[in-house]
Amino acid sequence: MTNDPEQLQNNQENTIEINKSAAKQLEKIRSKIESSPEISPKDIEAPIESKKARIEAFKTAISIEASGNEKNKQKRHTAPYKRSPINKKQRNESYSRTMKRVQSELPINSRIFSKIIHNNVVEKTSDILSNTVARPNAILSGAVTAFVLTILTYAISKNIGYLLSGSEMILAFIIGWIIGNIYDYLRVLFTGNKS
Repeated sequence: MTNDPEQLQNNQENTIEINKSAAKQLEKIRSKIESSPEISPKDIEAPIESKKARIEAFKTAISIEASGNEKNKQKRHTAPYKRSPINKKQRNESYSRTMKRVQSELPINSRIFSKIIHNNVVEKTSDILSNTVARPNAILSGAVTAFVLTILTYAISKNIGYLLSGSEMILAFIIGWIIGNIYDYLRVLFTGNKS
């Protein structure tokens, strides 16, 4: 039951109505019993006592429920739930449960691909590569440097009549990638901000 005051008032009104109807039924039973000559006084009092006992039990249950709701309401406000920090084991278990649930909903081809990609070895390798070789600034500076140096090399070689071997763009990218990594290292060194 809820702790709504209107609902508690409705419960009390229902209790009053039940008491009135029970009293009417008791009077009817008494009048029927008194009008029939073959019933003993013990037979008269037994149904009345059982009705009274049921009414009292009902009243007690309602009062206990009302007081219990008030106690629960007070307990919720006075004792907040304290959550312990999540450890690595719990985080890994939660991750594996979520992956299994999501993979079970995927089509079979996507499920197989997901299992390969989310394998621990593949994930660790990907993380290491993204933190070392495939840094965004290094790749961006490598691409820009490769573009600029390749155009300059092509323009100069065209003017002097020299033939290109094809490795110029790769070498220019490597030079730009090294410049990008140096830039990242110096930025982190001076600012202390990794992102």
